[in-house]
Amino acid sequence: MKELANKPLLTSLLLALPLWLIFDNFVVGAILGLLAGFFITMCISLHRLKHAPNPPTQTSSSMKPNAEVTTIPTPAGLPALEANSAAHYQNVVAAIQEKLRQQPDCFITFETYMELALYAPGLGYYVAGSQKFPNPDAPGDFTTAPELTPVYGRAVAQQIAQVLRLSGSNHVLEFGAGSGALAFSIITALREMGIEPQYTIIEVSAELRERQGERLNKLEADVQWRDNLPRRFEGCVVANEVLDAMPVSVFRWDENGQLMEKGVTLGTPFSWAERPASQELAETISSRMPPLPGYTSEVNLRAEAWVGSLGQWLQKGAAIIIDYGFPRHEYYHPQRVQGTLMCHFRHHAHAEPLVYAGLQDITAHVDFTAIADAALKAKLDVLGYTSQARFLINTGFVNQLAQTTETDALDQARLMASAQTLLSEAEMGELFKVMVLGREIDPPLIGFERGDRRHRL
Repeated sequence: MKELANKPLLTSLLLALPLWLIFDNFVVGAILGLLAGFFITMCISLHRLKHAPNPPTQTSSSMKPNAEVTTIPTPAGLPALEANSAAHYQNVVAAIQEKLRQQPDCFITFETYMELALYAPGLGYYVAGSQKFPNPDAPGDFTTAPELTPVYGRAVAQQIAQVLRLSGSNHVLEFGAGSGALAFSIITALREMGIEPQYTIIEVSAELRERQGERLNKLEADVQWRDNLPRRFEGCVVANEVLDAMPVSVFRWDENGQLMEKGVTLGTPFSWAERPASQELAETISSRMPPLPGYTSEVNLRAEAWVGSLGQWLQKGAAIIIDYGFPRHEYYHPQRVQGTLMCHFRHHAHAEPLVYAGLQDITAHVDFTAIADAALKAKLDVLGYTSQARFLINTGFVNQLAQTTETDALDQARLMASAQTLLSEAEMGELFKVMVLGREIDPPLIGFERGDRRHRL
């Protein structure tokens, strides 16, 4: 849902009200209102894409990075910082600038910058306690699929239940559980299917741990938190929007066909710079795409390493990976010339990661071909790959939606809007993909009975 941070759902609902009166039918009014709101959304999105500024790029023909200072403008429309946020931002900037001054060439790779901005102890976006998900007191920065409707988690739970039965386990391990909404829906649904899960969460944010605990304590379930990976595990692993937040390397092919690695240097407060890529990075990228002068993109080697570690401790079971991304031939498509980096701040999406360090989320789409290759290298099976829409339909989302009893007209409209967001090809239904990796699990899995796309990887 981070990619859809600016969807004017309120517009759809407001349009539904007069249409309801005209047609004297709420359902017709709601549907027409949602369609009108969706059309307005697409127009706004196309306008923003057309007029969005590209990050400035610098070139260098030597191993020393080009350190020319270029002012990075704050994207238009972002909310102003209140006093506490501004103070925290200055602390993060000071820490990263100190890191830069410690380097002989005053240069750090973008991967290092992203790690500091997101995960620096006490400062990074994910560890410093900022409000990421919406609640009654604060809007947060983005909304993920589990926040839209509990029906989403109940559908995912159908696939989890099958994995647990096939692995002979009741253990569920979730990475980065966010607000706890997905865990709440999964535990509730598994109980209804006769499974009392032992639920473990790996969470780096103390603030999110507290929020998850407040929500999940109501269930009186067996829920535990841990900081590190298990030595061995049997059961089902869940990773919803986890890989996209792992630090990535950013590269650019220069006009001579040489691969450059992009990084950060001192500016106001930071500036883009670049240097020739290492031999290892150059070989990796050259094996995945041809040289395209001026082309900028990313590679997520940490996500691939995460899959490699999964192969070491997953003894029997499967990992359900849900994230936005593409197979490699789409990820490195010649027309995707600026890559997929995206930032989210107070429900505003933009493409400039060098502003608001420590205050905004920074993400990149997932190359699912690379994830599948890493799984095979780790001796894991790729058990399925499809769109989120197809996965949810296969796991009974539509049937469970029909069983939902919402009597209030506004609640019905919200439920319809959530279903459209999750299933529509123009929204999360196609942008988000689901991949399941496993060991000693016999397919087929119910989430991929129809529409399996492994052949497209």
